[in-house]
Amino acid sequence: MKVFIDTSSLIKLYYKEEDTSKLDQIFTDYNVTGIFISEIAKVEFFSAIYKKLRVNQLSLQNADDILSLFLLDLNSYIVVLVNSEIIDFSQSLIKKYGVKGLRALDAMQLASVCSVKSMIDFAITDDKLLAEFFTLENIKIPALS
Repeated sequence: MKVFIDTSSLIKLYYKEEDTSKLDQIFTDYNVTGIFISEIAKVEFFSAIYKKLRVNQLSLQNADDILSLFLLDLNSYIVVLVNSEIIDFSQSLIKKYGVKGLRALDAMQLASVCSVKSMIDFAITDDKLLAEFFTLENIKIPALS
């Protein structure tokens, strides 16, 4: 199966968080053969790791190790490039869902997953609001047992 994973869940592949076991369960239950990520995840991932460093959840060495591993793994992900179509679609999604709380980077994640909807079996996000938008755009989300 091919999946799209947003940054809120991608981080759990590298850093154990409260709901990491749920992500592990998805990878146990499904034969994941390909992982799509939005190009913006490259920046969001670094930002999330540095936030953990700032709040003393990680040492500088741990942060560097995680970032190095992530950069090595990037070659194994299918990166959805952020181009003018993704930007334009993000704007239309904000127009559609902005009053419901869709913000800029989440709109870009949503536009990215929508652009590969026909190539994935489902999408994974730990962001409850973004998950609602995935569902509204007919993006499947795995059921967790």
